[in-house]
Amino acid sequence: MILENATLVLPDRVQRGWLAVSAGRIAEIGEGRAPEPGLDLDGDHLIPGLVELHTDHLESHYAPRPGVRWHPLGAVLAYDAQIAASGITTVFDSLRAGSDPDGSGLGPELMQLAGALSTARAADLLRAAHYTHLRCEIPSADVVGTVRGFLAQHAIGLISLMDHTPGQRQFRDVEKYYVYAGRGGRSLEAIKASTAQKIRDGHALNAANRPALVALARRHGIALASHDDTTLDDVALAAREGVALAEFPTTIEAAGAAHAAGITVMMGAPNLIRGGSHSGNVAAGTLAEAGLLDILSSDYVPASLIMAAFGLPGRAPAITLPAAIATVTANPARATGLTDRGALAPSLRADLVRVRLAEGVPVVRQVWREGRRVA
Repeated sequence: MILENATLVLPDRVQRGWLAVSAGRIAEIGEGRAPEPGLDLDGDHLIPGLVELHTDHLESHYAPRPGVRWHPLGAVLAYDAQIAASGITTVFDSLRAGSDPDGSGLGPELMQLAGALSTARAADLLRAAHYTHLRCEIPSADVVGTVRGFLAQHAIGLISLMDHTPGQRQFRDVEKYYVYAGRGGRSLEAIKASTAQKIRDGHALNAANRPALVALARRHGIALASHDDTTLDDVALAAREGVALAEFPTTIEAAGAAHAAGITVMMGAPNLIRGGSHSGNVAAGTLAEAGLLDILSSDYVPASLIMAAFGLPGRAPAITLPAAIATVTANPARATGLTDRGALAPSLRADLVRVRLAEGVPVVRQVWREGRRVA
């Protein structure tokens, strides 16, 4: 396959030219006219397939309303179709391990979703390449046992160490936490009672569970992420644990310390597009302008990833389009050890996305994974 008349976003430049694919890999890249006729992209941008490290969207397909559960395989296939249509060819499906005192979380249903993913993968039903990102809620009584049980049946590509105990990290402002926790329709009295229990039990559970999870990750060679680092002490702890990825640091001080410690910094694409955090934490645009943003994640809106990448140079003029595209391709691939994808370069996987700009908005027109059309 030859894709010609394309605006190629290469690792170090943007050029008009063509790209050839053979056996699922990028065979050759050239400038100007292609050596033989191919698919005419009419000047559209051609970029590497997006690599998504943290999306909570699968759980929302499976549990679209409080108390409602969808067919697990049906949820997986609908979610996968949305992922591919957003230009994402590699995705780390974020699944939560650990139950809250208020009963939220997947609990044993985590294994049902993981099983549905395995079924779809084995039957070649998936458009994107799927890996597992286990979001481990540390102040949870069952989190360590859940992770051990998961590892006995399924591979894990990334573990994030999450602590949503109110009063620290993402939810330093407890009043804002009450608003966030009330989205499911619970009464304020019930939320306050649950919050008091979380604060009371959080520190003891954290002290036991965090080192146990770090030890499990090391034993199985799983990459570690630290979630919502806020203080210099948070970052120092993550560095001692061998954390590779700082997910959504809440302050510029924490992001700067993570960079200084060699920890890759990831922020949410919705944060960048909206111009700030919905929790009142540091804005992704602020970190981009300060040179402290390495990776973007779609978090809760898959389509936000490509919008944020193309919009990033406008938010931080020092960032070129190739550097912006790298935040959703090469950088997340490198952070998780996927060295065979993430850039338009010979011998890498032909994970490709054709993008047209419509009044400045990037529109995904075609998607290929390993040279095969998937969207």
